[in-house]
This record gives sequence, structure tokens and C-alpha cells, in this order.
Amino acid sequence: MTRAVHTTLRSRGTEVVIGPDRPFCVIGERLNPTGRKRFAEMLRAGDLSRIERDVAEQVAGGATMLDVNMGVPLADEAELLTRAVQMIQGLTTLPLCVDSSVVEALEAALAVYEGKALVNSVTAEDERLHQILPLVKRHGAAVVGLPNDEDEIPEDPRRRLELARKIVDVAAGTYGIPVEDVVIDPLAMPVGADTSLTGRTLETIALIREELGVNMTLGASNVSFGMPDRHTIGSAFLPMAMAYGLTSAIMDARAPQVVQAVRAGDLLLGNDPWGGAWISAYRSRSRTP
Repeated sequence: MTRAVHTTLRSRGTEVVIGPDRPFCVIGERLNPTGRKRFAEMLRAGDLSRIERDVAEQVAGGATMLDVNMGVPLADEAELLTRAVQMIQGLTTLPLCVDSSVVEALEAALAVYEGKALVNSVTAEDERLHQILPLVKRHGAAVVGLPNDEDEIPEDPRRRLELARKIVDVAAGTYGIPVEDVVIDPLAMPVGADTSLTGRTLETIALIREELGVNMTLGASNVSFGMPDRHTIGSAFLPMAMAYGLTSAIMDARAPQVVQAVRAGDLLLGNDPWGGAWISAYRSRSRTP
């Protein structure tokens, strides 16, 4: 296996380092209107007040970073995302993952972000690579790469590896983005659609870890989509993925069951020296009325 690669993200007051020898990076997923009809309506009306509660809940739950997505149909996403980033920076010092498929929205949000953000995301499509990677380079950000292209979301883990290598090569070779600033998403698919899909995701994680050595993230809630008792599935999946090489996830930081499973994974994988964080968290919970 290649040497440990570290991806460093910063806000104006906090630095987070993602790596295989570091505690798992919990990226809170809640600042997103997808599947949240009332929140989407509020955003469409220009009302961002719900963000304060969402930030507080995720920070309290143990998030390491926060993903921010303001993608609402029939709204000015660039304006919303810019306002959201500015607002969140006044509420927390956690670094942000700026999440949009709209290049203009990413540009606007990165222009007001104070620190080094993670951009979510770029695919292996040539057009997207040459739209988004220059933006990432210009703002000194890191980027999430998804190994799908114009033709497919590959089922074959080796094809996903091939596309992940393309993203890394173009980022580093064409745009001079450090390899450690490319974080690959191995593509988590719903187990309810096909129970073999999780095995393919785990195989992809192992291949990327062995062949590329870069850090990885994924949308952990995708795995349990459409299934009952979703937090139990997430609690089982994430420590498995960590053992294969996953180093971060965009996940529900408000779910104690899932966050505790990740922290147990840190302990068992040797990324919580002497169990200090695990014991401290247990004592803190025990003191809570």
C-alpha cells in the first residue's frame, strides 16, 4: 500500500486533516434541501433561518465538517449558496464542503469562503473536469471526484478505478492540483436496489486505496436509501468501509448510533490512541441528564 496521504481543509479558525491514520472525518449532510420540502420552500423564499438549527444539531452530534448544498429549483443557487456560506461561517468554525453542480454557484461561494474548502464535486466527464478543476486550483481548494463519465456510472470496480485515476491525473497533471487535494467518491449505491452493490463499493474502496492511495468520501445515506431502520444499516456499513480504506463520509451527524459506530471504528483501527476519544465521549454522554 502507498504512503498515507493527508488532505487538509481549513476554516478561518479550524484545520481538519483527512487521512487513513487520522480519525474518520464526519461531514454533516443536513444543509441540503433534497427530500426536505419545507426547507426547500423556505430557501426559495430567501429564508435561511433554518440553517442555524441545522448547524447547531450537526456540531452537537460530532460533525468534523459540514456539507453545504442550496440546490433548489427556480431559485438563484449562486446567491443562496453565497449567503449560506457567509451565514454558516458566523455560526461555526468547522470547515465547509461546498456542494453544487452549478459552476457559477461554486465560484460565488468559494469567493466568500475564508479558508480552504472541499468542493463537491467533479465527475470524469471531460467538460466537467475542465470547468471545475480550474476553479478548484484558483481558489486553492480540494475536490471530490466521482468516477463516472458521459457514458455510465460503472458497475465494475476496476472501471471506477480507471475513471478515478483519470480524475487524479487531470487534476495533478493538467491543473497542478496536489494529489492529496483530490478526494475520490467510490460511489455508494442503494442496497435495497441490489444487495450486491455494497460489495462493489467496498471493492472499489480497496482498489483506490491500493492503487491511488488518495482519501475517499461518499454519501453514506445512499446505502440505506429506501430501506427501513436506516441508521442500523449505516452503523454496519461505515466501519466496514473504514476497514477497506474509506477516510470520510457525508453522513447524518445528528444520528448518535451512526456517529458512535464510526468512532468505534476509529478505536478498533488504531486511529484513537489509547481509546482516549472513545472514553471521553462515553463519559460526556454519561454525564448528560
